[in-house]
Amino acid sequence: MGTMKKYAAIDLGAESGRIVVGDVRAIQEVYRFENRPVRIGHSIFWDVLGIYTEIKRGLKAAFSRYPDQIRSIGLDSWGVDYALLDRQGDLIGGVYHYRDSRNDDVPEQVFSHIPKREIYEETGIQHMQINTIHQLYAHGKTKPGLVEQACTLLTVPNLFHYWLTGKMLSEYSHVSTTQLYNPRTKDWSWRIIDTLGFKREWFGEIVASGTRLGTLLPHVAEEIGAPSEVIVIASASHDTASAVAAVPAPGKTNYAYISSGTWSLLGCESPEPIINDKSYAHNFTNEGAADGGIRLLKNIIGLWIVQECKRHWDRTDREYSYGELTDLAREFGPAGFAIDCNDPRFLKPGLIDDSMPDRILAYCREHGQAEPHSPGEVVRGVLQSLAELYAASIRELEDVSERSLEQLYIIGGGSQNTLLCQLTARAAGIPVFAGPVEATAIGNIMIQAISMGELGSIQQGRELILGSYEIQEFTP
Repeated sequence: MGTMKKYAAIDLGAESGRIVVGDVRAIQEVYRFENRPVRIGHSIFWDVLGIYTEIKRGLKAAFSRYPDQIRSIGLDSWGVDYALLDRQGDLIGGVYHYRDSRNDDVPEQVFSHIPKREIYEETGIQHMQINTIHQLYAHGKTKPGLVEQACTLLTVPNLFHYWLTGKMLSEYSHVSTTQLYNPRTKDWSWRIIDTLGFKREWFGEIVASGTRLGTLLPHVAEEIGAPSEVIVIASASHDTASAVAAVPAPGKTNYAYISSGTWSLLGCESPEPIINDKSYAHNFTNEGAADGGIRLLKNIIGLWIVQECKRHWDRTDREYSYGELTDLAREFGPAGFAIDCNDPRFLKPGLIDDSMPDRILAYCREHGQAEPHSPGEVVRGVLQSLAELYAASIRELEDVSERSLEQLYIIGGGSQNTLLCQLTARAAGIPVFAGPVEATAIGNIMIQAISMGELGSIQQGRELILGSYEIQEFTP
């Protein structure tokens, strides 16, 4: 292929956001900003107004560097979180963080209205208390006056789409994470919505990944210095959907993937949802893929535990880089303890008097294991535990999907952790291919390029990715 056009990807993560410009074969980060939750009293919120301000600053930097070269803009973010808007389209209250404590014990309240198994049959979504279904129910219980004013619900990326274009539309891959969507009917789950007393008017039109939403609002285009004809595309706006689109495995079906970062999303691709006794027993989820199909996967807590340990040590010991912590873990050798990474105690942010290392020590005491003493030992034990969890989840995935998975592709930031990649290859007994690190931004841009007619398919994009980025192999 000759010279490809350039696209801008807004990639919002749980720790940072950035604006990346390029094509499928080469990208350049032009702007990065910190994305920290805001704690007010006992509640945790996302600073969506601050994020939007940073998005515009980043886009201004992008159009300043690449004037007249950027064809379109796409945005992706983490899943499940949402905003409520009033009749004028203004925000009602804050946008809660999925780790907010209002969700505690809410799933059981929801299941009293509609049984857990029936919700799974209706949505195919893994049960987690962070899911939109539970957050929205909690919202109505804790802030009934505010919720009564709501006329529209938009998930986080669709909120920013609205602020950029004025279009209130809901993109498929992100909507699929809410546990309020039915993948069989390809529509909102009106049965759940009605049963839980949510208003039907909150839930608007669902559009496919790659839908052209339209041009920027004139005042936005002027503020960021963008040409008036630049289009905003609802790319695969769930970050994992964008990342999985960029798995460098063109033409292959016998592989699993892990989109590795704060969370680890482990799964495979399926043209249709797989909702049965096995998928329910193993707690697998059916989320929307960029091609309109399904990402059959499991949410695993991922590198969050290491991130929280690092945050504690940075505050109380000294600042470590992630690379340094991994080196210390490699030098330490096999750790003498293991944790259940999915234990609920590891889900919440660490506090000064209840840090993540403290929780790991408490877990070891409760389970009769030797307590780790150094950061290297702690990180080694967490990575070993993660690798074993990945291996067990791959075996479950084979059982649910009824296919043999002979390779594992690790994409995203966690693919840089070579120790975790090697431990996973050993634990799973299959080759691990790591990279690209920037899979989410690359996948976001790929879906834009397909929407604009420059690429013919995701498979064609994957072939370009395989030939353009370093993919590291780890053998058992």
